[in-house]
Amino acid sequence: MAADQLWTEACGVERWRDTMEGVGERLLALPAAPLWAMRAKNREELVACIRERLAREADDELSTTVARNVFDPNILTIGFARRFATYKRPNLLLRDPDRLRRILSDPQRPVQLVVAGKAHPADEPGKALVKAWIQFVAQPVLRNRVVFLSDYDMLLAEYLVRGVDLWINTPRRPWEACGTSGMKVLVNGGLNLSELDGWWAEAYSPEVGWAIGDGQEHEDNDAGWDAAEAEQLYPLLEEQIVPSFYDRDDTGIPQRWVGKMR
Repeated sequence: MAADQLWTEACGVERWRDTMEGVGERLLALPAAPLWAMRAKNREELVACIRERLAREADDELSTTVARNVFDPNILTIGFARRFATYKRPNLLLRDPDRLRRILSDPQRPVQLVVAGKAHPADEPGKALVKAWIQFVAQPVLRNRVVFLSDYDMLLAEYLVRGVDLWINTPRRPWEACGTSGMKVLVNGGLNLSELDGWWAEAYSPEVGWAIGDGQEHEDNDAGWDAAEAEQLYPLLEEQIVPSFYDRDDTGIPQRWVGKMR
């Protein structure tokens, strides 16, 4: 049985009209190898989708060649995708660009990041946030580690929520319920790093993912608190998330990571 079919069967194909009884036990009983194979397969499909989209946008043969070789289907893949608006704080990860650059380009434990989204045509601050990401992505040293996809549509969203290993969501509490995209990531075996807001404030525990924030509301223009939450992001990535992904057993499976998937 294919890994994704195993996952579906364990979750219960008719769970929408059934109870939760027994779901936890079935998921805990799944072997680690097919679960990890499912992650690898979904990540590979996402990388193929990203390459194809970038190749379509390329304007010469060299750019097309680069696009068709961007990303690596075997390394930790992080996704961030949504409408670019200030309250969603899509640039919280860019508070310290040098630190983010080091995380992405670590030769021993590399990370790749796909950012997707668009701003409303009349939202000048939102468009400025997009521009900042485009400038960051343009650095030659990051060519194979981070991409920005401006044509964010439902098809791309499908590949993202199925293929990323980690979904990041950083809205300013309490303006967003941390998004249904994060829920879709979970049911595809991905993990969340989100603000303690909405459903994630209720669902989060250290056994199932990672969180930032203190569960309290802060002023909309509180730059100091934005900086504090950005400072929470980087250590989580450096000290917990990246090591969990790359800490493999003798069979090549990251057991801590798979444990959180369950």
